[in-house]
Amino acid sequence: MRRSVLRWLALPWWAAQLLTGAKSFRDNPLIGSKWLNRLGLHGWRVRAAHRLAACRREKLGKRLSAEDRAQFAAQGYVLVRDFLPEEDFAALKHAVLARVSPAREMVQGDAITRRIAIDAAMLRDVPVLARLIRMPRWASLMRYVASFDSEPLYYIQTILTHRADAPPDPQLHLHADTFHPTMKAWFFLSDVADEDGPLTYVPGSHHLTPERLAWERERALKAPEGVDFLSARGSMRIEAEELPALGLPGATRFAVPANTLVVADTCGFHARGSSSRPAIRIEIWAYNRRNPFLPWCGLDVLSLPGLAERRIIALWALRDRLKRWVGQPWAPAGLITADHDRPTHG
Repeated sequence: MRRSVLRWLALPWWAAQLLTGAKSFRDNPLIGSKWLNRLGLHGWRVRAAHRLAACRREKLGKRLSAEDRAQFAAQGYVLVRDFLPEEDFAALKHAVLARVSPAREMVQGDAITRRIAIDAAMLRDVPVLARLIRMPRWASLMRYVASFDSEPLYYIQTILTHRADAPPDPQLHLHADTFHPTMKAWFFLSDVADEDGPLTYVPGSHHLTPERLAWERERALKAPEGVDFLSARGSMRIEAEELPALGLPGATRFAVPANTLVVADTCGFHARGSSSRPAIRIEIWAYNRRNPFLPWCGLDVLSLPGLAERRIIALWALRDRLKRWVGQPWAPAGLITADHDRPTHG
């Protein structure tokens, strides 16, 4: 009886989430309702989010070159080699890797992801980094792919692979981050060989084709019980052999030199590539995901100078306080450099 009353009390909250980026079929019984999804709920959310993103990108595209827009339209990502002049890149890499900073680490299978916040202190201490993220082309790419005129969250990210006696890394499985267009970016500070587990992406998988929409509907109707845990949480996994039925090619592996920027719509299918040897990959990593049902591009108070560069530390502190209820997979790793090769876990 008590559980039934609580469910009724939670109904307005669950309903309100339908007009947000909430994606979990497990945690929201309306999003996971087979009856509602047979009537078209999931399909409506996907189509509406993609239409709104297209409208926002049309406005933001004026800041971007025709070549960058064409590359994104065809592939779902923009790849730029030699983004910085050689001397500027060398100065940036030296300054970033020399800095000792508070870090966090998360373990997933045999991989460890380390993140160092690019916060106000780092931007003050590493002015070449501040200049990079304020470059017009850089800022325009981030905003166009995200479909929002807002400041991403920035980290120095390190991926360490082949942790001993560990299960496989779940990020090796091709997946879409969520049901709506969203942005992640990687600016590689180290060369990435094919043996080192490079980023992979299925070109063109960001398009909402009839085949993709049918696949989304089928997966929604199976969720949450008939799919894997991460798919049930809204990050849909797909097998490589399913791609041809969606009219998609195999994934491209980004084995690229340092000083390469990749900005991608992670509604497209992507994954961390498999590695054949222990490896360390270091990058400037950016992330931007707002409510996909907002019709406007800007009006993001948290993007204001003075607030934008303090968000990550505030988010980490908040999650630490609430970890009993929401969990906290990011464990403090102490004061270390980004290329520190002795992870604190396992």
